[in-house]
Amino acid sequence: MTTTSDQLLSEITVLSKRLRMPYLRAAAADVLPTAKAQRWDPAEVVRVLLQEEAEGRDAATIRNRRKRARFPSGKTFDDWRDSASTIPPPTQQALRTLEWIRRAENLAVVGPSGTGKSHLLEALGNAAIDDGLTVSWFTIETLGALVTRHRADDTVDKAIGRVLKADLVVVDDIGLLPVPVEAAEALFRVIDAAYERRSVAISSNVHPGGFDQLLPATIATAAVDRFMHHAHLVVTEGDSYRFAQARDGKGVTPLT
Repeated sequence: MTTTSDQLLSEITVLSKRLRMPYLRAAAADVLPTAKAQRWDPAEVVRVLLQEEAEGRDAATIRNRRKRARFPSGKTFDDWRDSASTIPPPTQQALRTLEWIRRAENLAVVGPSGTGKSHLLEALGNAAIDDGLTVSWFTIETLGALVTRHRADDTVDKAIGRVLKADLVVVDDIGLLPVPVEAAEALFRVIDAAYERRSVAISSNVHPGGFDQLLPATIATAAVDRFMHHAHLVVTEGDSYRFAQARDGKGVTPLT
């Protein structure tokens, strides 16, 4: 008995479910009729279907990594204006190669509020994920909350270990508010555990050399010593982008 196209598609559906190939299954309904009409070589049919599965899995991996990173707003380099930043263009381009992450080097972006620090770090984080790397995003407050939450059952080291599975750990907005002891401890633990193994990027309105104004002196000294040993320091300057947009009436949609 001759197997019909519908029967073949039904069997492919069953087998792809069993083998957990959802993207191949979704593509088969379109690929198989096209292959039959155009008389593709059987090997080409297999290649196209496997490519659909591979590309689908790659896209799903990127989506999952972006979700786990917990970026605050989804900003990328698509809405970043190189010319509007006071960071020298060669420095911007060097950062965007992501080679510093692969070398387990650190990054400190320092400057006044509203000068693009968080935007730059989030755009770099999204670019890193697109390039196959993993990212964890924290504020200094959420990092402190992580340590507090795991201290109760003495699993802080395990929690920090999970954080350091990421290729890049970002700690945003250090210095805007007083840093609680728990958050200072958490920052040191991450920097210490990441030393020469993972990249840590921070944004702050205070130069790392002044972290002893924010953290207990002993913690600040030890954390900055380890962090700055292999760190790039980038300084942003100028007026707040947010304030400028508000001043020019670009922060909202005009009322009509």
